[in-house]
Amino acid sequence: MRNLIVLALLILVAQVSIAQSFYAIRKDRSAILVVGTGTSTYFGELANPGDYIDAKPNINAGLQYYFTPRISARAEITWFTLEGDDSKADDGSRKKRNLSFKSNNVEVGFTGAFNLLPNGNRYYRRPYFNVYGFGGVGFIYFNPKAEYQGKKYALQPLNTEGADYSRIALVIPFGLGARLKAGPNFNIALEGGYRKTFTDYLDDVSTVHLGSAPFSDPIAFALSDRRPELGLTAAPAGTQRGNPSGEDGYFLLNLKVEYYLPWDFGGNGSGRTYSKKRSAFYRYNKRGGFRR
Repeated sequence: MRNLIVLALLILVAQVSIAQSFYAIRKDRSAILVVGTGTSTYFGELANPGDYIDAKPNINAGLQYYFTPRISARAEITWFTLEGDDSKADDGSRKKRNLSFKSNNVEVGFTGAFNLLPNGNRYYRRPYFNVYGFGGVGFIYFNPKAEYQGKKYALQPLNTEGADYSRIALVIPFGLGARLKAGPNFNIALEGGYRKTFTDYLDDVSTVHLGSAPFSDPIAFALSDRRPELGLTAAPAGTQRGNPSGEDGYFLLNLKVEYYLPWDFGGNGSGRTYSKKRSAFYRYNKRGGFRR
């Protein structure tokens, strides 16, 4: 008798577990956690032409939400590194200029995405493969630094070109991605996006040399014109230092994991991911009882 009771309890527990698992996968998951990592590539006066994918790191995290089966919005924060160095340039005149920088940056972005294929009326009925394009707006905090005599200096406070620029700038992110369904609750995505910025000072280089006269700080002058470190004479005031005709930019290439969180922000209480009625999961048959 005791064994029958234990067996009955085990069967009951198993049935409850199956029911809970069934409910967990059936419930709506409208919020998506996105985390990723990849590379960052800088485009500006200190970039080497042809270096389209640079091995500088980035990491990011954000939340995504689908408003329709094809259209979603995402808020995301990204930490990444940008770097440029004249000593690595192919151009001899740039080697003589001898400028360099490295910057750890933070981007906060808000983007919308359009998917080529629509999702199903439940989150787990999405396509196994999809392609999407995205665009939006964001802000970047940047702080270019250079190393001099074994010490790193933030360049913006030194006014190396006499420009008191802001270290916060508006950016326009846009790009493409491809997404692979890796399970009921997971996607893996490969995404590449360019950032158009509205600053030419990601690298602290934009206009002309000022000469020595405006500088009272010898460190500021040394980092404004680094030709003397190579045994060359300092550049006269007005000599070209950068190219002010266009802003700097950067490109992020990321491998991302998307996880459907067990929350529903739909607010309709209907148990549907979208406002589309789903078909009955089980139907009743007089001969065979309930069937799928």
